[in-house]
Amino acid sequence: MEEKVFFNDGSGNRVCGILSNPANNKNNLVVVLVHGFNSKKNSNTNIALIKIFSKQNISSLRIDLFGHGESEGKFEELTLSKAISGIESAINYLKINGYKRIGLVGSSFGGLAAITVAAKSNDLVFLALKCPVSSYSEFTEYTDTDLIYNWRKQGYSYREGKKLNYSFYEDIKNNIAYNVADKIKVPTLIVHGDADKDVPVEQSIKLSRLIPNCRLTIIKGAGHRFSEGDSKEEMLTEIVNFIVKNSQFL
Repeated sequence: MEEKVFFNDGSGNRVCGILSNPANNKNNLVVVLVHGFNSKKNSNTNIALIKIFSKQNISSLRIDLFGHGESEGKFEELTLSKAISGIESAINYLKINGYKRIGLVGSSFGGLAAITVAAKSNDLVFLALKCPVSSYSEFTEYTDTDLIYNWRKQGYSYREGKKLNYSFYEDIKNNIAYNVADKIKVPTLIVHGDADKDVPVEQSIKLSRLIPNCRLTIIKGAGHRFSEGDSKEEMLTEIVNFIVKNSQFL
């Protein structure tokens, strides 16, 4: 059974999500699924995961981040902090509705938001990350002084063909996963491809060494979208096995 739900983030913006709750779910575990930059709640990864979850009697809540899909907000006004607020509101929504065991899965940009949430939250039982961004400050488009100057002067720039205000940069430069990684206390999985040209695997190698209870799985030949060969199946299997394993001890 699936239900479209709405709730407000910390600033009153409406967040849209799809709650998938198999009828024979007995363990009351629910997983919040967070998509990446310029994606949506019904991303290929999320849809593939919920199909597997339904067979494992695992509930899920996949959400649209601020400015994405059916959630409120203009995309150009997106910041990481607004994405974080959306995830936190999703967790709070689940708690209000009786869920006590909540897991979190984040991809790419959504992975960085998920890391920040997990570092602050006492409500999670595990964290799984798919090719997460750990630091935008390591990307050329966020370190090139001329590009940043023009972004600030013009007030906006374009990322992946989407208009994005300078406030995105101002916010993102102060949110670096390495700085909060040691505060994550729940079991954590990172899955990353060694052929990822969007987010270097070196970021996840460094991050995995900073999170106290973390397992890093590097999939050979996989790019950012895990579209090469059997890499998508490997990624999905890693995430699902990790969730099932950790749910057994809850």
